[in-house]
Amino acid sequence: MKLYIAEKPSLARAIADALPKPHKKQDGYIEVAGGDIVSWCIGHLLEQAEPDSYHDRYKKWNAADLPIVPETWQLKAKTQTRKQLTILKKLIKQADELVNAGDPDREGQLLVDEVIDHAKPTKVKKQNAKRLLVSDLNVGAVKKSLSNLKPNSEFIPLSVSALARARADWLYGMNLTRAYTLAGQKVGFKGVLSVGRVQTPILGLVVRRDLEILNFVPHAFYEVLAHLNPNLDQDINSQTSETFTAKWQPSGACEPYMDDEGRVLHKGLAQNVVSRINDQVGTVLSVDKKQKKQNSPLPYNLSSLQIDAAKAFGMAAKQVLDTCQNLYERHKLITYPRSDNRYLPKDHHKEASQVLAAIKNNQGQEASKVDGANTRLKSKCWNDKKVEAHHGIIPTVKKLQSASLTKDEKCIYQLISRHYLAQFYPEYIYNETQVEIEIAKGKFKTKAKQEVNLGFKVLMGKSELDSEEKLPALIKGQKLLCFKGELIEKQTQPPAHFTDATLLAAMTGIARFVKDPEIKKVLKETDGLGTEATRAGIIELLFKRGFLKRQGKQILATESGIALIQVLPEQVSKPDLTAVWESSLSSIAQKELSYQHFMQPLLQQLSDIIELSKTCDSSAFKSLPEQKPNKKFRRKRKTYKKAS
Repeated sequence: MKLYIAEKPSLARAIADALPKPHKKQDGYIEVAGGDIVSWCIGHLLEQAEPDSYHDRYKKWNAADLPIVPETWQLKAKTQTRKQLTILKKLIKQADELVNAGDPDREGQLLVDEVIDHAKPTKVKKQNAKRLLVSDLNVGAVKKSLSNLKPNSEFIPLSVSALARARADWLYGMNLTRAYTLAGQKVGFKGVLSVGRVQTPILGLVVRRDLEILNFVPHAFYEVLAHLNPNLDQDINSQTSETFTAKWQPSGACEPYMDDEGRVLHKGLAQNVVSRINDQVGTVLSVDKKQKKQNSPLPYNLSSLQIDAAKAFGMAAKQVLDTCQNLYERHKLITYPRSDNRYLPKDHHKEASQVLAAIKNNQGQEASKVDGANTRLKSKCWNDKKVEAHHGIIPTVKKLQSASLTKDEKCIYQLISRHYLAQFYPEYIYNETQVEIEIAKGKFKTKAKQEVNLGFKVLMGKSELDSEEKLPALIKGQKLLCFKGELIEKQTQPPAHFTDATLLAAMTGIARFVKDPEIKKVLKETDGLGTEATRAGIIELLFKRGFLKRQGKQILATESGIALIQVLPEQVSKPDLTAVWESSLSSIAQKELSYQHFMQPLLQQLSDIIELSKTCDSSAFKSLPEQKPNKKFRRKRKTYKKAS
């Protein structure tokens, strides 16, 4: 008997639908023709044991016990899904062949692997286990995946990577939460100060942004515009006048009067330039014309979809993920949504016509735009070398029989459809002209764009160039009249508060918040802070724990969040350390780093941080409201009060 173990019931049903009939639905599994069985997990059936499972003394939180580092790691069955685990253990022992059908990512790999290990199958049975990778729940796609089973042993590094992450999170969160909760108790704080490997640097991003805004002192800066007419004798009020503007470029001699961003701070200097150029003749020094092309955007991965949905519809990251899960599991309209990849296998191009027909039927885009797609085109997204366990999020070939989608589901499906459709539209082509002008020995520049072919941008609904400067035909050496110099006074602006879109963008592009050039270089090559599957949940967790709050679309830190970041050492609240860990976890998955080489320095860093917690200035916690513990800590609430 062959046993398929899916990550969740919806995936199990999809696998069973692609296997021979008749089917018999049993308690916790589906038996298909020929005696093979499809069963399922319900998310993680096993979880890391609590510290008191290792020793009774850990029931009381005590600084002397930290760090708690298990010699032999223990997993415990989750109470609410214990029955399904028992069913799976029995089936694993009965099976002749095992198939890991977890979701196509490192968590999905580990989730099923740990259940198989927990059931203690024979060495031969474990070695011969297969891996089924399903990213599209429609029958045809699942059948294709079933015909391409791989040895599960090929994915051991992926499982080890997920295991390293899970244990690192346990060590980091469990120990540092205890350490800083104990520090807070010294000044009378009641409750739990939760610290996490990824959540705390995210909170740090928000706190530092909020404090930067709070302490921001605006100052004036000045720009000079030259209003120009290419016809020296023409009335500027004439209907045929082709006037335009150019912006002053301060020379090196002006640097003492400028800030670090090259803005002129001395009003008198700018006023002097205005007076010098009024009613003066200028000369065109150069006209640089170039035709530029922009390729269509790649299909979405989860983060890029969450960012665009936040901008377009004001949807929170978790809201987007939940909506995607419905489109994937319930409606089967999109491929696997927790993907971190934006490329597609070349073989998928064969299904383009069917996918486009489904988009048209399901009103994913206007019929005329679908009809305008050219399936003979192949954008750069079709690249087998850049596709790993999963690919970009795209529509499936499934056609809805009726309009059964919610408003959110329609919005997300339309975004995904638009990005897929863009792969069959030509490049956006425009001409860019940059002009440099000299007036009274001062340099002025202007530029303009002219659309040649909208290409894929017809799908976006509007031109991006409506507000661009329009330039008349100009040639090098041409004389121009500066009929007016204009002084523009502006105020420096503080950075904007984070929103769902910008916080997600910060997490995926975390390198720009890092100063160390070596770490920055490493981070540019990784996926950022957190993973596609965890980012939305971590942001929501910070809200639930009272560290973040919403003010309209803005995400702000609470008083508790600010206090925690101010007390923690910078290495805990900045992204450098945990983002490098994410890079290391990816290296484990790629067989470039061992589990031990990841864990050993982590344990040393953890010990160092715990020592710092014993001497930190915890006075910021004195007047804070009590933080509610999450479910993991709730049952130990009484022990918090006893902790010394």
